[in-house]
Amino acid sequence: MYETLKVDTDARGVATLWLARADKHNAMSARILEELVAAANALGGDDAVRVVVLAAEGKTFCAGGDLAWMRAQFEMDSATRRRESAKLAAMLQALDTLPKPLIGRVQGNAFGGGMGLMAVCDAVVAVEGARFGFTETRLGLIPANIGPFVLRRMGPARARRVFMSARLFDTAEAVALGLVGRSVAEAELDAAVEAEVAPYLACAPGAVAEAKALIRALGGAVPQAEMDLAIDALAARWDSAEAQEGIGAFFDKRKPGWI
Repeated sequence: MYETLKVDTDARGVATLWLARADKHNAMSARILEELVAAANALGGDDAVRVVVLAAEGKTFCAGGDLAWMRAQFEMDSATRRRESAKLAAMLQALDTLPKPLIGRVQGNAFGGGMGLMAVCDAVVAVEGARFGFTETRLGLIPANIGPFVLRRMGPARARRVFMSARLFDTAEAVALGLVGRSVAEAELDAAVEAEVAPYLACAPGAVAEAKALIRALGGAVPQAEMDLAIDALAARWDSAEAQEGIGAFFDKRKPGWI
């Protein structure tokens, strides 16, 4: 059914949504973004599904944007590039509004868009030793489309510590920043995820869905205006000389001019 994802659902109604591009470090292409929206809609509308676990195959949870997809955007006009940019925001919105608990199982590093995936989970369990970072500014870009979701999770004060510097940080700091709820040894990851899942199976599914919706109604939602602002900001940044230099330097395997 999917090219970039896998979905397993057990007899209890626990669905595991796997990012299945291990050879590409689960990087985000236009295809995986579209499939994540489709999967979120399908799982959200399936009454047999009670909890969704967002997981990834391979050693990396998500390395951010797919390089081929990023390079292709240089050849697009501004309007087309904005539409491509909006696909990331649409995917995050679909997962964020999923009417089921969404538990992040983070088994490895997460950068850029991978941080956005973590931000839309209701709970995140990550392995000790994983590395995280908002790495966009190294390329002359900005963490725009993930920004509204990340800022809601972290708050502006904590975001200032890592959002602009592209500095990498460990799982312990990710917990302190509010991006990860619990850090565990690799051998304990599945048990820790199960500990997050199990309580929901004793709850009324409709009540859980309505409680999650209430969080959004009481101030937890990301307004469309904020997403539009972020989409426009990234589209404008792609047109900048710094983005041209940063992405070009990355593909040329050289340092950009500002270093």
